Amino acid sequence: MERRYRLRQIVNIVNASTPLGMLLARAGGSGGLRRGPHGLLIGTGYRLPLPAAPAFTVGNVVLVRDDGSILRRRPSLLAHEARHATQYAWCLGPVMIVLYLVCAGLSMALCGDHASYNPFERRAGLEDGGYRRRPLRFARR
Repeated sequence: MERRYRLRQIVNIVNASTPLGMLLARAGGSGGLRRGPHGLLIGTGYRLPLPAAPAFTVGNVVLVRDDGSILRRRPSLLAHEARHATQYAWCLGPVMIVLYLVCAGLSMALCGDHASYNPFERRAGLEDGGYRRRPLRFARR
């Protein structure tokens, strides 16, 4: 494994975001965790209602609602989620969840979509995550 991925893995364990992701996988009825590329863990079969996304990341844990086939069909989605894992390392782990929610709320107010103007989603690649950039509300009038 490349040094940068090993460092991300260690930081996300120390900042408690990966252990939190592992607990969430267990609570969400995940079909177990398997090793993914670049130090990621993939949890399949996530069943809790929130978040509603088909895939999301907590620490180095990528959780998906299906059997993992979405990540095989859309490798760009896995790259998007891996960028979120790096964001957890930079944003002090679980603190990122709060920051992400604030940014998602601001994006929702600006354009009616949680991702379009959320810097976390934009830096992870909107299109890779399956999002399209929406115009600002005041620009639509």
